[in-house]
Amino acid sequence: LGVALAFAVHVINASALAEFGSALRAVNGQADVELHAGSGALPQEVLAWAAARPEVALASAVVDVTVLARDASGARKPLRVLGVDALVVAAVSPALMPRVDAAPANNQTKDALALGNSADEKAVGDDRFAVFAPNQVFLNAAAAAQFGSALQSPGTAPAQANAPDPAATQALDKRRPNTLQIQHGTAQHSLRIAGSVAATGAPLAVMDIGAAQELLGRLGFVSRIDLRLQPGSDGAALRDAAALLPGGVQARSPSDSQERMGALSRAYRVNMTVLALVAMFTGAFLVYSVLALSVAKRVQQFALLGVLGLTAGQRMRLVLLESALLGAVGAGLGIALGTVLAALALSFLGGDLGGGYFAGVAPKLHWSTGAAALYAALGVAAACVGGWQPAQRAALLPLAASLKGLGAVAAPARKLPIGIVLIAASALLAMTPPVFGIPLGAYMAIGLLLLGGIASLPFLVEFLLHWAVRLVERSPQPRPLVLLALERARRVRESAAVAVSGVVAALGLAVALTVMVASFRGSVTAWLDVVLPAPLYVRSSGSAAAGQAAYFTAQFIEKALQIKGIAHITPQRNRSLQLDPARPAVALVVRPIANAARDLPLVSGPFARPADAPADAMALYMSEAMVDLYGAVPGALWRGELPIYKEKMADVTTHTSYTATNNIAKQNYYVAGVWRDYARQFGTIAMDSANYQQLTGDTSANDLSITPTNATDLAEIQNALRALAAQQDAAWGTPTAGQATASAASSLEFASAIEIRAITLRIFDRSFAVTYWLQAVAIGIGLFGVAASFSAQVLARRKEFGLLAHLGLTRRQILQLVACEGLAWTTLGALAGLGLGLLVSVILVHVVNPQSFHWTMDMATPWPRLAALCLAVVAAGTLTAWLSGRAAAGRDAVLAVKEDW
Repeated sequence: LGVALAFAVHVINASALAEFGSALRAVNGQADVELHAGSGALPQEVLAWAAARPEVALASAVVDVTVLARDASGARKPLRVLGVDALVVAAVSPALMPRVDAAPANNQTKDALALGNSADEKAVGDDRFAVFAPNQVFLNAAAAAQFGSALQSPGTAPAQANAPDPAATQALDKRRPNTLQIQHGTAQHSLRIAGSVAATGAPLAVMDIGAAQELLGRLGFVSRIDLRLQPGSDGAALRDAAALLPGGVQARSPSDSQERMGALSRAYRVNMTVLALVAMFTGAFLVYSVLALSVAKRVQQFALLGVLGLTAGQRMRLVLLESALLGAVGAGLGIALGTVLAALALSFLGGDLGGGYFAGVAPKLHWSTGAAALYAALGVAAACVGGWQPAQRAALLPLAASLKGLGAVAAPARKLPIGIVLIAASALLAMTPPVFGIPLGAYMAIGLLLLGGIASLPFLVEFLLHWAVRLVERSPQPRPLVLLALERARRVRESAAVAVSGVVAALGLAVALTVMVASFRGSVTAWLDVVLPAPLYVRSSGSAAAGQAAYFTAQFIEKALQIKGIAHITPQRNRSLQLDPARPAVALVVRPIANAARDLPLVSGPFARPADAPADAMALYMSEAMVDLYGAVPGALWRGELPIYKEKMADVTTHTSYTATNNIAKQNYYVAGVWRDYARQFGTIAMDSANYQQLTGDTSANDLSITPTNATDLAEIQNALRALAAQQDAAWGTPTAGQATASAASSLEFASAIEIRAITLRIFDRSFAVTYWLQAVAIGIGLFGVAASFSAQVLARRKEFGLLAHLGLTRRQILQLVACEGLAWTTLGALAGLGLGLLVSVILVHVVNPQSFHWTMDMATPWPRLAALCLAVVAAGTLTAWLSGRAAAGRDAVLAVKEDW
């Protein structure tokens, strides 16, 4: 099961990354270098500058914007729109070359597909110029499927297309929707679907770059420029020259995007894999218990083999070979089961796995022989580790005593320093920094802590049961069976440690995960209290990526303030900043910050302007990730730059500003506070809206938080805002034929703070539901180990129980004796597991999470839930021991006494 879970997680993540990389290569094509702006768009003059460079063979400009489009059911979904130059895109990105659909067959169909004027109809009718026509797009397969389009492949027009059959033409038109409705700002636009593109991956629409610039309000600007270099050129001089351009132009390799996505999801993927390996870890104890039971059953056989000449080393290798074969069979079944689980997950859930990193990607299963061999080897290794101690017992059997059926001599007690050394080593490893963003030291610390705790179990058994025996002896009414059970459990502390080691490991991990999830949930709840101060929220886009194309204008916000019942509106602008090409983008959150301690969930600050800061230094509030990844120092000057300039910073009619070095004055910033942001893992910068507007002149917003008057119904405010959006949409002009504009009233999304909180916590609980299943699996494996251990001891103690029966103990009393031993041992195991779990949770909360996701949380211990978990384990362990002991009170145990006569 551990192999299956771990391999399934690996296959799902590898398939998602492979599909993402394939789609990225299809979109980026064969470019050698890409030019990007650090934030926002590139002035179009950069294209002329790049094309004139001697090392550049070909330059292709691209407008890349994510908008909201309506699918066949009317729901708004994110859609990536690329504007390309059809004259050069085929040489750089062949998968983006538009393929024109079959031309309309007759006037009736042409009227249905008309764009509204004769010039555009002429363009549509001529395939050579159709790709340059405005207001039409070409969809890839994913977009065609999602938005209800059944496009024909070029050259596959049906036979009736040339026949003047109106009924057939109408049937074709009904079968194939031909319009796509997208949202830009609060305005809706209707585009004609004119054909397809070969690009794979998430939904994608391609259109002429000029049409895209005009439609999306980006005249004079592009998103990126793809460059093909001259043979023999490495592009180093080009990158150095690009760094001197105004506006923070960055020259990147096309592979950087895939590497950034890998970095973005690495911590998530590693933690999911480690979580899945929990079952493999506890499975080692299961193998140990099964082999211990097997060796106990065959003690006399091993003794006979030893007398006949089989050496101790050979007996040990025999048991280890059995454990390896058992692990190989389990690993093979695990690989097969993991493949099936991965295929089902990819079919029904996609490649997302709840992390949100691969949303919209529908990958195919990518099976890796190397990965399968690796996880199978891990399964075999875990089985061999579990079989090590039973193999040692088989090697150290006293041959003469075992051959007579007197049982094995107890193994010598382990020394306490072994456990102490392991625990001390775990404490040192927990303080080590992450390796490539992965908390390897913390994971090793957790493993050593569990092993050290299990190694110290015999001494815990001796110490606690010693006091338990003294309490029973001093009680007014001593119970002989209880005293006998406690005394025997205390004197066979090694057996007790063996029996409950699986429970200790499983319960320790279950407690740690419970505390970690409770701490995370409590911290998220407190965080929501700060970031959701208003009763009502409205946004113009359904996703952060679509925020650049779907936004509220300053005019809309001003008119919204005039709506009766609205006391206050707080606009928020969200942008993406590429501070480091090797890392995922940083989020910039722009909002009024009058009182940072009230408006942001600060963990340190607010700080005044430092003494060495210039008078014009602006305050920035950094998330915890900015401190970890970019070295932001609270209360000090920010040494980095923010690529946020006014987009019209250069004359769009000349190229002179791009032949000189970057002469834009550097803005000074200081870190005025550090705050928690659980929504973004790789850094967020909060800036006061007044400072942002001073730098950029951008007054738009993506989200509005609305504080109504006390007596105002929120529904009335929503209706008034919808009406305002519809009025502003009409101001864009009367739509022409074929451009039926949908009402912008439905483009607004409303949610109350209570609804957002409930949705957020519901998503949180669903994301961590897998941890509860893994806890149940781990505890189930641990209890199975208890059953196997007790069964092994029952076989070894048959004569003991037979003697007790001859001395007068009834079958019921023998079962009570075994149940009392099980109660004592599992209680000690629960206490040890609880203590170890709390220590592991400290590492998870204060080391693993900050190093993996770059945020902190407050420790919360849900004592009622932990107590219920421990009591359930104790009850299940006691019942398991009682069921295992039923065989001890049978006729075989009584007859076994005859073997000594």
